[in-house]
Amino acid sequence: MTDLAVDDRPVVAGGGDRKHPPQAKRRFRGRRIILMIFLILLALSFLTPALWMLNTSLRPEEHVMDFPPGFALSHPQWGNYTTVLRNMPVYFLNSVKLAVLNVVGGLIVSSLAGYAFARLTWKGRDALFGIVLVTAIVPNIIYLLPQYILFQKIGWIDTLFPLWVPRVLTPVFGTFLMRQAFKTLPAGLEEAAQVDGASTFRTFLTIMVPQTKPALAAVAMFTFLDSWNDLFGPLIFLTSPEKQTLPIGLAQFQNEFYTQVGPLMAGATVTVVPVFIIFLLAQRYFIQGVTGSGFKG
Repeated sequence: MTDLAVDDRPVVAGGGDRKHPPQAKRRFRGRRIILMIFLILLALSFLTPALWMLNTSLRPEEHVMDFPPGFALSHPQWGNYTTVLRNMPVYFLNSVKLAVLNVVGGLIVSSLAGYAFARLTWKGRDALFGIVLVTAIVPNIIYLLPQYILFQKIGWIDTLFPLWVPRVLTPVFGTFLMRQAFKTLPAGLEEAAQVDGASTFRTFLTIMVPQTKPALAAVAMFTFLDSWNDLFGPLIFLTSPEKQTLPIGLAQFQNEFYTQVGPLMAGATVTVVPVFIIFLLAQRYFIQGVTGSGFKG
């Protein structure tokens, strides 16, 4: 005779069970709602500077300093954006050119260096990687003068070379992030490629690099921001107006005696838009690259 399994869990009034009673579910739902409200308010607080910038860019010049600021929807000054778009195309193209050079070159060098430090065995590898990391704590201002003299000797002043060659050849953060990403990959991928007769470079290019897309996206995003927002480099190494970048172009709306706040805010808004779009497109890979590479030694 077959024994019938009997559910001996205690029955709770209302159809629930002892593990998840209705009261506990209601408390959990209430905490979740409170948490969501808090996160929404926090997100709005982070958006406040951007909304203020957009609002100021559309306000008349005589009302930009009003407090409370109010809204510019009644009389939007679209002429501020016309002024920006008329005066800044050259600066925009120069910034785009530098960003592309820095991102593409930085990805190539950092991925190659990260793979060499993570997957290849050679004498002095760990010591050299330690030296690479130590260079990251040296402030840029320390080697600015020797760097300027060197670039002057080789004729790079007032060219774009000082603004992308050093970044491409010394991507310390990118090398570190790519090394951590490559170290998380299983050794079986390389062993299978070797069995199939693939060379080291082909294994790196066709097997290993596609597995590190999140880390590549993170490196690309950080490199793009570093290049796009650079004010100090163009200010030091460039002298021709037609070679300047967006940060220098924005500085033209302010001088010693007067600042054109409306056009300045309009230019800042235009400058932020490409960063915002790129982050939205690469958000998933970017977050995975930052959080998923780990710190495996």
